[in-house]
Amino acid sequence: MQNTTFKQRLLAGCLAVALTSATFSATAQGSLTANAAARYDSSTDIFHPVYAENGMVATEQALATQVGVDILKQGGNAVDAAVAVGFALAVVLPNAGNIGGGGFMVLHHGQSGQNVAIDFREMAPLKASRDMYLDAQGNVIDGKSLFSHFAVGVPGTVAGMELALKKWGTLPLDKVLEPAIKLAEEGFPVSRTLANLLRTEADTLGKWQSSRKIFFKNDQPLAEGELLVQKDLAHSLKQIAKQGAKAFYEGEIAHKIVQEMQRHNGLISLEDMKGYQAVIRQPIEGHYRGYKIVTMPPPSSGGVHLVQMFNMLENYPLGDFGANSAKTIHLLAETMKLAYADRAEYLGDPDFVNIPVKGLTSKGYATSLISHISEDKARSAADIKAGQPQPYESDQTTHYSVMDKLGNAVAVTYTLNLNFGSGIVAEGTGILLNNEMDDFSAKPGVANAFGLIGGDANAIEAKKRPLSSMTPTLVLKENKPWLVTGSPGGARIITTVLQSISNTIDHQMNPAEAIISPRIHHQWLPDELRIEEGISPDTLAILKAKGHHIKLKAPMGRVQIIQARDGGFYGYSDPRNPDGKTSGF
Repeated sequence: MQNTTFKQRLLAGCLAVALTSATFSATAQGSLTANAAARYDSSTDIFHPVYAENGMVATEQALATQVGVDILKQGGNAVDAAVAVGFALAVVLPNAGNIGGGGFMVLHHGQSGQNVAIDFREMAPLKASRDMYLDAQGNVIDGKSLFSHFAVGVPGTVAGMELALKKWGTLPLDKVLEPAIKLAEEGFPVSRTLANLLRTEADTLGKWQSSRKIFFKNDQPLAEGELLVQKDLAHSLKQIAKQGAKAFYEGEIAHKIVQEMQRHNGLISLEDMKGYQAVIRQPIEGHYRGYKIVTMPPPSSGGVHLVQMFNMLENYPLGDFGANSAKTIHLLAETMKLAYADRAEYLGDPDFVNIPVKGLTSKGYATSLISHISEDKARSAADIKAGQPQPYESDQTTHYSVMDKLGNAVAVTYTLNLNFGSGIVAEGTGILLNNEMDDFSAKPGVANAFGLIGGDANAIEAKKRPLSSMTPTLVLKENKPWLVTGSPGGARIITTVLQSISNTIDHQMNPAEAIISPRIHHQWLPDELRIEEGISPDTLAILKAKGHHIKLKAPMGRVQIIQARDGGFYGYSDPRNPDGKTSGF
């Protein structure tokens, strides 16, 4: 199946989903039947996940996956492998992997049983201001928050990776950086996927000479099979290997990034670079049908709303309704609308705004919300406003997942924002810079690049971290890691992760089936139910009759999933990206 087209896999996936739903229906409590307990060996499965006994890595790029597996084989733990993969992806997945961006990590430490969230999201520079993207008439200046030096937030990836390694890893930084340095220095063949991205984003990258000299050859973007060599990036990685994060935030790299800013009137200063810190936060935790959901807290909106939606969905026996039935899709869409309306109102950087997290993730609040859901009729987005959680107070990102036999589990989602971020490489560093400032609300009520509406809670402010949808997530069973999942996809990340978990718990799919299954998405505004190809016309007709405004959309998300089971690990990389790979040993 790995060599068939995505459309073939997706359509076949529908058959797998139907077969799974018919043969292995889940109860409302999500318990496993005797047949389901052994189903991964069953001949009825059309799609089979990868299996390994000692550890597993799932990423969007096969070379990075191999880096992680090699680290595990050398005696490193899941955190060591995750950090090695993070740096490797900065080389081999330049459109999303990064050291010039930021993101989130959620981990479970097997020895201590501790659940941890690491926030290495980018920060607004000290010179940033609320109206910095508005013209004299108060209108948003097109492109300023995306494709200029004003779009760049202070990067956090290097600080986050070093923090995780120091506290929970076992190998030294120079050891885990060796593979990334080699890949950057010696180069690797450009895949068809990367070649297509370079061609698509040629105008963005081509505006900057520092980017052209890396990603172009003879004035054309690198083609499939040509070698991508990144000598400057290798040099930067070597400095980090020797000096740690200090090299990035205070040393030669920092000075070169600031010089790049100064040449183009950008905002980032040496003070901004030196002042950046990754933050350890308490994960958001919830419960769904006997499983514990451990996920990212604000400034990610993902964890809060993932738990909020599961709290609503727990009131419905989705397993009995069937995967991707009209009834299940309707209920998913209605809960999504309610959560995204709350996202626009309440979510932001917790260091700057008070977020009613306890209320939003309360099962009592979920009960009050579902009282407005009709099982027969879609509610218009115009009729939905943010709820009142306070009384209950008592496309380009990448995700990867790692698990090891010691009980460690790591979920990492990090980003440059759009493909190749701002498109700007800081001269002499080989480092692509993010355009993450667009994730702030440039003007409250005006949509960002992903169509998301934001309010005052996510307004621009110096040293503030922009709101994100990134949702790296662990699912625990009896307080031990059972599932690691996450996805890129901008506004669609939260709903993609929701469906990957629901498919495994409610519909008892194996990891391959869970992520091949067609996805849906609703984000409140615009009022449209986005659906991937593969849902039956009959189901679509029922949804339309309920009042849903259906839009058939391109593939959504690229999940990397691992499940601990049967004394080992099962995993799969989303076929929506043919470069992804899951492997273990």
